[in-house]
Amino acid sequence: MRFLTFVLLCATLGWAQANPQRANNNKPAAQPETTATEHPAHNLMVPAGTKIPLSLVQAISTKNARQGDPVYASTSFPVTIGGRLVIPPGTYVQGVIDRVRRAGHVKGKAEILMHFTSLVFPNGYTVVMPAGVENVPGAEHEKVKGQEGTIQGEGNKGEKAKTAAGTAATGAIIGAAGTGTGKGALLGGAIGGAAGLAIAMLSRGPDVLLTPGTSIEMIIQRPLTLDATRARAPAE
Repeated sequence: MRFLTFVLLCATLGWAQANPQRANNNKPAAQPETTATEHPAHNLMVPAGTKIPLSLVQAISTKNARQGDPVYASTSFPVTIGGRLVIPPGTYVQGVIDRVRRAGHVKGKAEILMHFTSLVFPNGYTVVMPAGVENVPGAEHEKVKGQEGTIQGEGNKGEKAKTAAGTAATGAIIGAAGTGTGKGALLGGAIGGAAGLAIAMLSRGPDVLLTPGTSIEMIIQRPLTLDATRARAPAE
């Protein structure tokens, strides 16, 4: 009997060694370890083409601005997407000046080109973005031209013509008074007109001048992704 038991035991061990995979399949499957998972941060997407009203913080003028100078502004109205606040008012906006051109003596209007580079939320959360100028509704004389958002000043051809005409009239009066003849008036008018034209040509056209508080409409040029948790976090 003991011999029979020994034979059965050896046969069982031999079968297990010859078929390890089938033997293992009969074992209960190991349960995976349970670990805590973190919920991914919810992102907020600001679509390209979104327009955001800004208020300029510092003055900008083509008279003294230079390429590379910083631009500072802040959002003046809350931005919502789908009924959800994504950019609160008072969020700081940083930018840079790309090109400055003063008005010419004879022709050419003053122009300035700038773009915006980042949003700084009240709690310090900063997001890099590509954005440009869409409009300057708060500017008195300036307007935006072209697709790149160049801010252009007004011309002064009319002012130069008025200067030349006024000086010519003054010269005519002086010439007539000095000679008492029409010939003197004509000569004085010609001299005065030439002087007025010279004065007008020496002066530049008006500069672009954006004062603090000027309303600027910014446009987002590519989709902007915000971390919802950080964007809503209160300021420390």
